[in-house]
Amino acid sequence: MRTIVYADGGCDPNPGPGGWGVVIQAPEGPVELCGGDPQSTNNRMELTAAIRALEHFPEGAAIEMRCDSQYVVKSVTEWIRGWKLKGWRTTTGPVKNVELMQHLDELAARRDVRWVWVKGHAGEAGNERADRLAAQGRRQALGLPPRPDIAPARAPASTPAVGAPVPTAPAAEPAPRGTSIPVDGALGLRLSRAAKQAGTTPQAYADEVLRLAVDLGPEGLALLREAKARKAPAA
Repeated sequence: MRTIVYADGGCDPNPGPGGWGVVIQAPEGPVELCGGDPQSTNNRMELTAAIRALEHFPEGAAIEMRCDSQYVVKSVTEWIRGWKLKGWRTTTGPVKNVELMQHLDELAARRDVRWVWVKGHAGEAGNERADRLAAQGRRQALGLPPRPDIAPARAPASTPAVGAPVPTAPAAEPAPRGTSIPVDGALGLRLSRAAKQAGTTPQAYADEVLRLAVDLGPEGLALLREAKARKAPAA
């Protein structure tokens, strides 16, 4: 019987502060891992989540790894074999994030892993929880206190970039649906353009932006604004 594992990661902005989260549905009870990096990318955090998940298991363990990153799933199931034959190169140059890819390949080779892609933010409880743990990891990377509704009030003693098991926290109460938030015309236009660039609907994009803002909290948003201001070109 395979142990089901959910792994997720991301950055905001990308590149920028990142986090990763893992939910392991172990027979003896759920195990949750999270961590972060103050400067990373979405893909590196997705890979790190899968790596930390596999590191939790002994060699030979049977695992079903569920990720919402096609980059991770296709890398392991379709692309890595060709990259290895070419000396870890693609048709355009060296494989990106090669050290993480190699480590992930080594870990997966010593375990019985079934890789499954799942759609993100589609209501699958394990994936949603892993996403929230990744947000917790971003907060750690930013030096912010843990959110009590995401992780225990007592933060793990490890450094942000190193994952540590954390006791399962009660799931937060779902936000009431149907709440109407007025948006002025100019902001609505910017939202529509950003959603189009992201390949999603304005409503879905707005939901993701609001979710991230709530996860980061006022302190995290203030730090991101400061980082953006520092990167802005001088007038």
